[in-house]
Amino acid sequence: MIFLSASRAVEGKSVMTMINAPLEFTGNWRNSNLADITAVVSRMREACLSDLIIRSDQQPERIRVDDHESGSPAIWLHSEPATTAWIIVDVGTRDWCKLAYQFGHELGHVVANSWSRTSHPGGPSQWLEEALVEAFALRGLRRLANGWRVRPPFPNDSQYAAAILQYRDHMLQPDLKIAQDQQIAIDMRKWFRAERENLASHPGVDVARAAVPAVLALYEENAQLVEDLSAMNRWAERTHLELEVYLERWEASCLNVGSTGNLPRKLRSLLI
Repeated sequence: MIFLSASRAVEGKSVMTMINAPLEFTGNWRNSNLADITAVVSRMREACLSDLIIRSDQQPERIRVDDHESGSPAIWLHSEPATTAWIIVDVGTRDWCKLAYQFGHELGHVVANSWSRTSHPGGPSQWLEEALVEAFALRGLRRLANGWRVRPPFPNDSQYAAAILQYRDHMLQPDLKIAQDQQIAIDMRKWFRAERENLASHPGVDVARAAVPAVLALYEENAQLVEDLSAMNRWAERTHLELEVYLERWEASCLNVGSTGNLPRKLRSLLI
C-alpha cells in the first residue's frame, strides 16, 4: 500500500477536500510502477476536479484505488475504514487510458456521494447517476489530454495526449450512435417516456448511454453545472425515487450545500 498525502491552505488553515485527500493504492497492478500509477491517477483527479468547487458535506477523507485481476470497475461499499472511498479498477500493465477512464467514472460516483456503506445503488433514477458520471469521466479525459500535452507526467511523453483523445473518442462514439438511433437529440423528453420502464429496471450505465452525449454537452457548455453533482444523494432514499421526486430532492440539496441547482433544473426541462 502506498499513500499520497496533500492538503490545501485556505485563509491560513489546512483544508482537506476530495481534490487533495490522500490517495492509497492496493491490489495487483501487474507490472506497472506504483509511482507511475500515482502520477496518472493524480493527474486524472486534477483534470476532473481542479476547476470545480465540490461542496458536499459527505466527502471522504481518503481515496483508495484497488486494482483487481478481473471484474468490473466499482465502488466498494464498506464499513472499515468508514471515511475512505474505495474505488476498484481492472487495468493492464501501463494501460493509462483505461486507468484514467475507470478511475474517472468511479470518482464521479464519489463526487455524487455514492461511496459510503449506506450508499446502496438502484431504483428508478440510478440510470441518471450513471449517465452523469460517465459524462464526468469523458469530460475528465479531454482535460487530462490537454494537460498531458503541455505538462506530461513522464519525460518526453507529450504525444501520449493523442492516445488519450483517441481512447475518449472510442468510448464516446458508441454512445453517439445509440443517441442518434434513439433520436434523443431531437426530443429527450420523448426518449425518456419511451425508455422509462427499461431505465428503471436496468439501472446500469449501458441502458443510460443514449443520454451520455447530451449530458456531456451540458458539461462542456458550462462547467459550473458539474458542481451540482456533489449535492446528489444527500437523502435517505437516494436514487430509489421516481425521477420527478429525485430531481426535486436534488435541487433542494443544491440549495442546502450552496451550489446553483442549474443541472437538476436543466435536466427536468429536458426530460419531464
